[in-house]
Amino acid sequence: MAAMTRTEQLRSRLLGFRPTDRFWGWFGPLVVALVGGVMRFWALDRPHQLVFDETYYVKQGVSLLRYGVEMRVPDSLKKPDELFTHGTPDVFGSEGDLVVHPPVGKWVIGVGEWLFGQTSSWGWRFSVALLGTLSILMIGRAARRMFGSTLLGTVAAFLLAFEGHHFVHSRTGLLDIIVMFFALAGFCALLIDRDRSRAMLAERVAARAPTGDSSRLGWGPWLGLRPWRWVAGLSLGLAAGTKWSGLFFLIAFGVMTVWWDIGARRAVGVRHWFRAAVVKDGLFAALAMVGTAVATYLVSWAGWFRSTAGYDRQWATQHPDWGWSWVPAPLRSLWKYHQEVYAFHVGLTSDHPYKTNPWSWLVQGRPTSFFYEGPKRGQDGCTVEQCSKAITSIGTVSIWWLGTIAVFVLLYYWLVRRDWRAGAVVAGLIGGYLPWFNYQHRTIYSFYEIAFEPWVVLGVVFVLGLWLGPRTASLRRRQWGLAAVGGFCLLTLALFAFFWPIYTAQVIPQPDWSNRMWFPSWI
Repeated sequence: MAAMTRTEQLRSRLLGFRPTDRFWGWFGPLVVALVGGVMRFWALDRPHQLVFDETYYVKQGVSLLRYGVEMRVPDSLKKPDELFTHGTPDVFGSEGDLVVHPPVGKWVIGVGEWLFGQTSSWGWRFSVALLGTLSILMIGRAARRMFGSTLLGTVAAFLLAFEGHHFVHSRTGLLDIIVMFFALAGFCALLIDRDRSRAMLAERVAARAPTGDSSRLGWGPWLGLRPWRWVAGLSLGLAAGTKWSGLFFLIAFGVMTVWWDIGARRAVGVRHWFRAAVVKDGLFAALAMVGTAVATYLVSWAGWFRSTAGYDRQWATQHPDWGWSWVPAPLRSLWKYHQEVYAFHVGLTSDHPYKTNPWSWLVQGRPTSFFYEGPKRGQDGCTVEQCSKAITSIGTVSIWWLGTIAVFVLLYYWLVRRDWRAGAVVAGLIGGYLPWFNYQHRTIYSFYEIAFEPWVVLGVVFVLGLWLGPRTASLRRRQWGLAAVGGFCLLTLALFAFFWPIYTAQVIPQPDWSNRMWFPSWI
């Protein structure tokens, strides 16, 4: 066997094992995504009524299409949801509405309404179903890249496809899965950037110091503009432009990508590896990611800037002495708007039957009911005395319970074993989950966890990878590991099938519904 070149040695050190089965690396996740997509688009228009917070976001999507901003539904209008669902989508008055989330997610929902009609319940949910389907493929490819295994990549796609929260949100016109999609897209872009920048670093270091003489490296080479970081900034700006919680992903992933650069420069023998990573990589990362995210966020408000009726749009004109006079009036008005929105968020403490504490989220302590009706015998196909027809956002518990254990495994492998993959998953949990512990006093719900669910799945896949064993393990070891992974996937599929009726508003006898809702009474 020929000796490895200096570049090959550095690539091996920086990138580790890279799978070469390109066809299967795409085929496996694509097939799973296709199956997941069929399930998500099946009977997507049922029920033909606004479900849970669709009453806000679906109507606001229509308002954006019609007026460019979210207009207020007059208090004097009786039963606007019924009017909306029965063919009268224009239920808006002449005043801009104080909405508490930025416009990106509602524009995304509006795309489906533009394609299929504003009174089509298929159109209300088309965009989220599409993003949910695409995210199955994305996590499969991301997991393959992280774990160097086509099998584990396909398993990751499978787990997301049959995860309850993800399935329900992919069929409901809410914002949280849109946050998840753009955060995952940003994460995937940074994974690609990691591989490409490390390959480039290996080549340039080998050219500068072919014998491994670190005295010739100094701060090491500059790695250029790194376009995938700009893609990440765009994606994370769209996440923050859907809900402000997306901002935490930007912070967590920004630190993560620079931390990867620190490790890469140290690994190749750069003498001033920390300073070089901060100056040569970190400053440009801030420009690419933060700068692009901020610009994307501001552009997402274009409809509000162009309007005259948007909420607070004329505030600065009406209050010329407020704020810094040198700042353009539209930006001062937007800042005032944001102050009001922030005050709403931190002051939201009203009681709600589905209010939860983030400590209970991972174990699925309090699922959220999105829709419930109780038809009686002869109604809606009910053949017993009392039936239930429900859509409930509850996770597939095999994934979430193993994911809870995985948090501790990930922390060990990141902090003690210095496994970058564990650290990457932890970064997703830090960005999506940890901030909610600072808001335990306010009214929050367990379905928010859909935003960080991909990293729960990746944490589970990390543990399954430990069960499977390394590529160098004995055949018997790998066979037992493969059986354990396969058994876990079958358990996940069985649990998903068990909850299927309350994911899809099936009419079932009320006792059968109660059997599937044992969590609230058990926790």
